[in-house]
Amino acid sequence: MATPLLEIAAVTAVAAALIAWTGPVARGVVRRRRNRRAARHPESQRRPIQVVAADVRRLGKQIALVPAGAPMARRRALTAAYEDVLVEAAVLLDVQTDLPTTPVGPQRDAARARLLAALEEAGLAVHA
Repeated sequence: MATPLLEIAAVTAVAAALIAWTGPVARGVVRRRRNRRAARHPESQRRPIQVVAADVRRLGKQIALVPAGAPMARRRALTAAYEDVLVEAAVLLDVQTDLPTTPVGPQRDAARARLLAALEEAGLAVHA
């Protein structure tokens, strides 16, 4: 009589172990498939336009508030970051720009002003 009870207990234990391991194994398979699919078809790494617009306003304000005695490296870094965000906004809104190819100087300042005007015309709130 003890032998059939032990057999039933062993079968039940094996079935419970298989059921318990099914979840982690299934999650692992799904994770591997998702990672492979993501590697084959990378999603767009674009940020939402609201975040880009907030960065445009924030960096524009920071450039305007740079103190007179601040190091030139700080001003140049802020300007470079501001221009990168402006170009990102232009890409998101399909606005044509020549800012990245314009040489540094008054021509670049004019290109930046033209891009700001074009972004405002496209509906982006550039100034807070």
